[in-house]
Amino acid sequence: MQSSTFTVTTPDGTDVFVNRWLPEGDPKAIVQIAHGLAEYSGRYARFAERLTAGGYAVYASDHRGHGRTSGARGVFAPKDGWQSVVDDLHAVTEKAREEHPDLPVFLIGMSMGSFLSRSYAARFGSELAGLVLLGTAGGAGAIGKVGLAIASAQARVRGHDHVSTLLNSMSFGRFNAAFKPTRTDFDWLSRDTAEVDKYVADPDCGFIMSTGGLADMVRGLADVNTDRSASRVPKDLPIHLASGDRCQVGEDGKGPREVADRFREVGVQDVTLTLWPGARHEILNETNRDEVEVELVDWLDAHLPAKA
Repeated sequence: MQSSTFTVTTPDGTDVFVNRWLPEGDPKAIVQIAHGLAEYSGRYARFAERLTAGGYAVYASDHRGHGRTSGARGVFAPKDGWQSVVDDLHAVTEKAREEHPDLPVFLIGMSMGSFLSRSYAARFGSELAGLVLLGTAGGAGAIGKVGLAIASAQARVRGHDHVSTLLNSMSFGRFNAAFKPTRTDFDWLSRDTAEVDKYVADPDCGFIMSTGGLADMVRGLADVNTDRSASRVPKDLPIHLASGDRCQVGEDGKGPREVADRFREVGVQDVTLTLWPGARHEILNETNRDEVEVELVDWLDAHLPAKA
């Protein structure tokens, strides 16, 4: 695997940091990865090894407010933050296409990255060969509405960049409750204690988003969980969802089922779902991650467009 990095500068001057992993030979397709909340693209290097071994060129960027992308931590943008991140992802796609003309592109989104990927597919889905959603969620429900109201109010009063421990507790602090007694605040991520400890020790993981950033995300999640948004996804776009059946973001499988059903109801023709027994949120860092990776590569291989 050949590893390198570069930046894409957006029209508003944001430098989006990108990891690029290439196979030793000519790639057969591009896989773009959208990471989750309070983490960064470099955590997907192990998965990239599997993908490049299978002949895929892999591109993964740090979202605004995360990792090595410029700007304040935990903040997307002062205005239209969610759409700005979607636009950033599309700019990375265009760069990957520039480097590998005529190759099909698959988009894989993890957790918040899966919400962003659903927004992406509603706008740019005709440019994709397939969409993979890992650890996704259905509607945020009543707690999401309350959280959005609090986040919006605090952002107005205290500023878009304000950090609220109350909102963090409401949104993510509750995920650990299903796994008591717990060792850490992040036991909900994986059964693999070594992976959890790596996350806890990583200064670029587990930080608290700003109130403005959280409000942007909750609005984005609400939007992608509407028929209006789902109906904009091309009906011939293959979609695969995968999650742990103990993933608290997806409410033990309820969320991914809801998302899969909505895509089917609006007419998307090829929608599949795998719920991994006993697995928690980060299935790429779970005890059965090898099995998960193999299934994902097999799905990508099965959905490569036929060559002209």
